[in-house]
Amino acid sequence: MRTVARSAGYSGGLLAVLAAVVVASAGVGPVAIPAPVVARALLDPLPAVAFDVPRAARTIVVQVRLPRVALAAIVGFALAAAGTVMQGFFRNPMADPSIIGVSSGAAVGAVAAIVVPAALPFGLGVQSAAFAGALVTAFAVYLVATEGGRTPVATLLLAGVAVQTFLGAVVSYLLLDAGESMDRVVYWLMGHLADATWDEVLVAAPAVPLACLLLPFARDLNVLLLGEADAHSLGIEVERTKRLLLALAALVTGAAVAVAGVIGFVGLVVPHVVRLVVGPDHRVLLPTSALAGASFLVAADTVARAGPAEVPVGIVTAALGAPFFVYLLRRREVHDL
Repeated sequence: MRTVARSAGYSGGLLAVLAAVVVASAGVGPVAIPAPVVARALLDPLPAVAFDVPRAARTIVVQVRLPRVALAAIVGFALAAAGTVMQGFFRNPMADPSIIGVSSGAAVGAVAAIVVPAALPFGLGVQSAAFAGALVTAFAVYLVATEGGRTPVATLLLAGVAVQTFLGAVVSYLLLDAGESMDRVVYWLMGHLADATWDEVLVAAPAVPLACLLLPFARDLNVLLLGEADAHSLGIEVERTKRLLLALAALVTGAAVAVAGVIGFVGLVVPHVVRLVVGPDHRVLLPTSALAGASFLVAADTVARAGPAEVPVGIVTAALGAPFFVYLLRRREVHDL
C-alpha cells in the first residue's frame, strides 16, 4: 500500500505539472495569450461549463496550438515509458527506446516513403511506412538474437547495434537520391511536431494505452534487475516476459516515432533523472517517468517554437539532454541498475 500511495502521490503531482505546462505552452506563439484565457478556452468545451472566451483566442488555442501540445505530450509519454522499460530490461541506464533499432527502422521506412514512394507496397504513407519499418526492425533484431528459444540480453544489444548501423547506411544511400525531398527528409530525421493536427493526435493516441499496458510488468522488471537466473527461481517466466516487454516497447516507440520523427534523449535522460528522485522501483518509476516525459517534451517543444525562427524539437531535446547527461556522468550519477 505504501508503494501505491507513493506512486499516486508522485503521479498526482506530475499530472499537475503537466497541466500547468500545457496551459503555459498553449499561450506561447506569435500571438501571446494569457494563461487564464488559455485555461478558460481549454475548459469551455466541457459539459455544464461555460466561459466567456474571445473567438480568436479559442480558435488559436483549440485548433492551432492544442493539437501540437497534445501530440508532444503523447510522444513524450510514450518515449519515456519505453525508455524506462528498456533501461530495466537491459539493466543499464544508458539504454533508450531506440536500442533495438526501432528508430532506425522507422527512419528507413519514412525516408523511403518520402524519396521513393512508388517503391513501397500498398501505397504506404510516411507515418505508416515509418511504423511498419519500426516493427519489422524490432522483429528482425529479436530473430537474430534468439537461439534455441532464448534471447540473451547481451546478444540482443549487439544485434540491435549491428542492425542500427546497417540501417543507417540504408538511410544514407536513400539520401543520395533525395533531390528536392532532402529538406523534408532532414526535417523528419531531426524530430518535429510542427503543423500537428487532431488527425495526427488520433493516430498517435494508441501509444498511451499501449504504454499503460507496460504497468503490470513493473514487478517483473523489478525482479529482472536481480538477473535472469534469480528471476526464474522467483517464478518469473523470463523469456515470455522479455518477449512481451520487447513487443510492447517496440509498438509504443514505433507509434511515437512514426508521427514525430526521431526525437532523442527523452527516453534516455527522463527515466534516469526520475529514478534519482523516486528510486528504482518500477511500480513508481514507470508511471512517473511517463508523465515527466510528457511534460518535458511539451516544454521542449515550447522552447523550439518560442524564438524568432522555429527549430525542430529534436534539436532542443538533444541540446538540453546531452549536456545534462554528461553532467550526470561527471557526477558519477550514472551507474548500473
